Amino acid sequence: MTDAVVDGKLEAVKQATKYVKETENVAEKYSAMTVSKNSDMNMNVGELQSAAFTAVPTLKPIKKIQFANAEDKQEFQKYPTKAGRRSLSRSISQSSTDSYSSAASYSDSSDDETSPRDKAQANSKGSSDFCVKNVKQAEFGRREIEIAEQDMSALISLRKRAQAEKPLAGAKIVGCTHITAQTAVLIETLVALGAQCRWTACNIYSTQNEVAAALAETGVPVFAWKGESEDDFWWCIDRCVNKEGWQANMILDDGGDLTHWVYKKYPSVFKKAQGIVEESVTGVHRLYQLSKAGKLCVPAMNVNDSVTKQKFDNLYCCRESILDGLKRTTDVMFGGKQVVVCGYGEVGKGCCSALKAMGAIVCITEIDPICALQGCMDGFRVVKLNEVIRQMDIVITCTGNKNVVTRDQLDRIKNGCIVCNMGHSNTEIDVASLRSPELTWERVRSQVDHVIWPDGKRVILLAEGRLLNLSCSTVPTFVLSITATTQALALIELFNAPEGRYKQDVYLLPKKMDEYVASLHMPNFDAHLTELSDEQAKYMGLNKNGPFKPNYYRY
Repeated sequence: MTDAVVDGKLEAVKQATKYVKETENVAEKYSAMTVSKNSDMNMNVGELQSAAFTAVPTLKPIKKIQFANAEDKQEFQKYPTKAGRRSLSRSISQSSTDSYSSAASYSDSSDDETSPRDKAQANSKGSSDFCVKNVKQAEFGRREIEIAEQDMSALISLRKRAQAEKPLAGAKIVGCTHITAQTAVLIETLVALGAQCRWTACNIYSTQNEVAAALAETGVPVFAWKGESEDDFWWCIDRCVNKEGWQANMILDDGGDLTHWVYKKYPSVFKKAQGIVEESVTGVHRLYQLSKAGKLCVPAMNVNDSVTKQKFDNLYCCRESILDGLKRTTDVMFGGKQVVVCGYGEVGKGCCSALKAMGAIVCITEIDPICALQGCMDGFRVVKLNEVIRQMDIVITCTGNKNVVTRDQLDRIKNGCIVCNMGHSNTEIDVASLRSPELTWERVRSQVDHVIWPDGKRVILLAEGRLLNLSCSTVPTFVLSITATTQALALIELFNAPEGRYKQDVYLLPKKMDEYVASLHMPNFDAHLTELSDEQAKYMGLNKNGPFKPNYYRY
């Protein structure tokens, strides 16, 4: 050991000794002060010393873990390591604060590994005509539904106004939508209006298990759970349709899968249906194909292109939920990120608006010159995906088409790029081509996968290319109230329409109904409409009560 090192250590010892002596002197000084002033101060020596020496490390009392019940304590004691206990105690402490949404759904870990198809379940009334993850979650689902009802006042108002008349008495509705708290409010409204309903999910990741359980508990046959396989998905649709002694006469669809299944497998049911209501671009496209081929033998209502769906659900809902979905899954910061949005329809407009406001550098791709020109006027550069794919940090599809992002483009994408879809179908990103031997899939968290190339490049794929917002986050309840009210009115219109009003074709929702849906939501904003005078109405050639715009008007 060198002299310099020895001298250094001696100096350190001296400094430490000096520090201890100074500390003792200060302590004696404050102790004396405390004793002398004890008559007019309610503070003891220990408290004053604690206040005086906040900079000096002290031993803190050990906090005891609070257990909700004896079972939690017993389970905690099974974990001998600190890491194991820390993980368990964190899960216990969060159990009362977790949000029961599609992104953080309540689950009973004891039966997570068992497929709902293999479980025998019954609700409190003894009915087993359903298949959900765990019917015991019904109480949590009921709370979710009650929260949703608070922001769906227009749909609740429609329920109250029409409940006595029962306009859907005799309707047997088979439905295939996202099963969330908001759609549960719609389903229960249809039941209150006299309909019998059987329901399944249109997306394998968007079902809120606790909401499905709540519906099953009330007696609605529901066949859905979060994380279904492809086989489960079609099995659930079939169980929903194929019920002995019960035949659907109305179809409410989101994406066209249910309609396609009934058309292919149950043609007699399809031919006898009184109407179909469809709310997605993909499903409407399928209906128009059937109509063009002369195979659509029932009237269908295109809710997707109604003003209240296009301008509110597609635009405003996606404007908020795109950020929610990306944040929950990746924790990405948007400022300065290079983003390409494929498609500048209403969904694309909502996504671009939100991302631009957060500081992202956004460009778009389009096939339609009108939408492309709108994008230019809104300040977005219109590009070809092939030309910019290497520079992008985030790629978002929202076209309703297939193979919008191909394997060749994914091969050229940069490391760490986030790829996701805001359209209904999982066909927009060529995910199937990524399931090849040379690529490795690594699950990062729920609905988030790293797809790893042989050179180590990682692409972050969200929801396996399925609908991002309803698979990975939630959507604004108020906007869904608008869509749900539109769907309910479309079902009422088709079911009660006199024979001959609607032929075997695809129709838009009547303008008067669009306006009625909008008017039901006005009180939420304390908004007051101006009324036309008789003279003004005559001058414009309008009825004072509407409709106020011709069918060809573009909002």
